[in-house]
Amino acid sequence: MRGVDLAIYADALAGEAASVVARAERARSRLRQAAIEQRARGDLTETAVSRLEALGLLSRVDQAAVRNELRELDAALEALDELQAWVERQLAADG
Repeated sequence: MRGVDLAIYADALAGEAASVVARAERARSRLRQAAIEQRARGDLTETAVSRLEALGLLSRVDQAAVRNELRELDAALEALDELQAWVERQLAADG
């Protein structure tokens, strides 16, 4: 393998890893927001909750689905890290 090809591939993998990290952070943020909204629902009137839902300011989040998505993203990131480490070893061996 050419070192240049490995370096380009390593850059592409780094981009993918950054994308997965960002998606995982958005999932964590959705879970935090859902927890806040759940607490707020308990203290607000039904009328206020209905109006806020109609405006799209309160929503129902399937927390189990988001947690599952987060587990999948974490597993994907772990696999990407493993592949990146392999590519880096190949670069070091070629260099």
